[in-house]
Amino acid sequence: MKNKYTYVWVSLVVLVFGIIFIPKIIERIKTGTITQHDRMNLADNDETLGFIYLNNEKRKVPAFSFLNQDSLLISQKDYEGKVYIVEFFFTTCPSICPVMNTNLVEIQEEFRDFDDFGVASFTINPEYDTPRVLKEYAEKYGINDMDWHLMTGDRQEIYDLANIGFNIFAAENAGVPGGFEHSGLFALVDKNGYLRSRTDDFGNPIIYYRGTISESQGENNEGEKEEISILKEDIKKLLSE
Repeated sequence: MKNKYTYVWVSLVVLVFGIIFIPKIIERIKTGTITQHDRMNLADNDETLGFIYLNNEKRKVPAFSFLNQDSLLISQKDYEGKVYIVEFFFTTCPSICPVMNTNLVEIQEEFRDFDDFGVASFTINPEYDTPRVLKEYAEKYGINDMDWHLMTGDRQEIYDLANIGFNIFAAENAGVPGGFEHSGLFALVDKNGYLRSRTDDFGNPIIYYRGTISESQGENNEGEKEEISILKEDIKKLLSE
């Protein structure tokens, strides 16, 4: 008789669970929130950032060599052992570049005490942006970290680095303000020269970080959210590796 009552009690518990929770689980599956939640938990538990692959190989920063704002020759070897951000910009940009570099200066200040952090900025208007012009631009924006190099050099090499090396769009276009257009994205590179990023809610790498919206702004008129805050978080993760 005791086993009979135990069976009835267990059956009742299972029935109540099904009535209460199964519809909720089904609804989460339909809306995709169960997948999102599970992936977010995995991301939260895993403090490392993912690698970015091309043709089944981890993408690494290609070799480069350009003059910086102090007329010093800088290459990818100068960033070995450092976590760094890569951007493409130009000093006469009337639109997104001022926001991008203001955001980077904010990041510079947050990580000023880290000797293994830096920034690599490449001008897409090298004919105008000479080392002297880049030096003046650095002074104007408060770019003074010794590991933040603003670089200029051969136009084709810079454009190949942007469009092929990093897959970050940059082009000359007389029809846009300033005469050049680019994406306004930041790439994040680890201490070994590999491109890294966090994943989105579906487990895919975001690859790049939006640099055109300030952290205080939150989002732009198109509803795109700022990504400076998550970039800071991910820099810390790579610095701790």
